Amino acid sequence: MKKIIVLTTLLIGTTLMAGNLPAADMSHEGHGKAQNSAEQMSHEGHEGMQKSAAGTFEHQMVDKNVRAEFQVMSLASMNMKDAGGATHHIMVKLFHDTMNHPIKDAVGKVKVIGPDKQEQTGTLKNYNGIFAANVTFKEKGKYGVIFLVKVDGKKHVFKFWYPHNDLLKDK
Repeated sequence: MKKIIVLTTLLIGTTLMAGNLPAADMSHEGHGKAQNSAEQMSHEGHEGMQKSAAGTFEHQMVDKNVRAEFQVMSLASMNMKDAGGATHHIMVKLFHDTMNHPIKDAVGKVKVIGPDKQEQTGTLKNYNGIFAANVTFKEKGKYGVIFLVKVDGKKHVFKFWYPHNDLLKDK
């Protein structure tokens, strides 16, 4: 099962990286705006949030010169199941924002706070620079997502809202 998750994550990461090859020329003015084929959601307070054609939720943010690119997708849309009953896969790619170099060595945790105020925590697993965990979204509503990561001895905190079934249709 772990091999399937690792291979699927690597395949998704490779596909996404191939689609972002022009990123070396990218100016930093585009943060928080829709890029490529994703469409920008026009809901106030959701800057930087996108829904791709495949139904994957995407979000970008920067903290202390570390850029984080998040993706949330249902395990069902990936044709996967979690032994612990999780419903979604949440992942982040980290970059040195000023150089656009990927960060492959980091440690961290993710905390998800549901509409019912229940909390889930998980340790991020490193899949060759893609840091990921599986979580459960039980009900419709806004989920607070908090990533705590340590890069080069410095702590970084990334927070955003994930609108489960509110703005996205999960498979």
